[in-house]
Amino acid sequence: MSDETTWQPLRTELQRWVDAGRRARLWFRDDDAIEPTAALDRLLALSGRHSVPVALAVIPAPTGEPLATRLASEEDVTVTVHGWTHQNHAPDITKKQELGPHRPQAIVLDELHRGFDKLKALYPRQFAPMLVPPWNRIDKALLPELSAFGYRAVSVYGLAKPDQPIALVNTHIDIMDWHGTYGGRPHGDLVAELVRELQNRFDGNDEPIGVLTHHLVHDARAWGFIEALFAETAGHAAVEWHPIGDFMH
Repeated sequence: MSDETTWQPLRTELQRWVDAGRRARLWFRDDDAIEPTAALDRLLALSGRHSVPVALAVIPAPTGEPLATRLASEEDVTVTVHGWTHQNHAPDITKKQELGPHRPQAIVLDELHRGFDKLKALYPRQFAPMLVPPWNRIDKALLPELSAFGYRAVSVYGLAKPDQPIALVNTHIDIMDWHGTYGGRPHGDLVAELVRELQNRFDGNDEPIGVLTHHLVHDARAWGFIEALFAETAGHAAVEWHPIGDFMH
């Protein structure tokens, strides 16, 4: 299918928002940053060209000054806490988790406390007090404990469940095919998902729509989707791309 055909459903849906005098709220999260790379440069160049703010989920244990230096001049980048080491502690027969119930809670919380403090010190201007659990999974029993360390939000995947002990600012569109090619998913499938999320918001859900990427593993299809998405939405009368801080009150 041509790009024109692929993106037409989104254009049609956004026109409905324009006609209703409404604007959809979107935000952009990219995971697994540790150090400066060519892939990160490419992501930042894309977001900068289109003025789309990026919430960068940084893995605290292995990161340091080089990434902080690289990001210091980026006006539209916010840094969030991506676990501690992004290491799987779950048994092989279950889904991967760093922040699951497989270790003593005190150890997990100590790591999350250290990760918060380390990134806050490295990024005094760009730090956002949000936890992004690796693999988008976290033991529910940890959630009530996070605010004591300064966390004000958690970001996982899917529509947020109500009445949580901490604010959830979730992602909803994952551009990667983790169960097949390990590359970008077909653009038509992603556009259809985004349109469904927009329809859900039009019908009354006020949750911002989060788009999730992983710059270190993008192939040409993944990069192409981000570029086309920004081109279609940035500056559109029906779309507002927000920095993550707007949703952490």
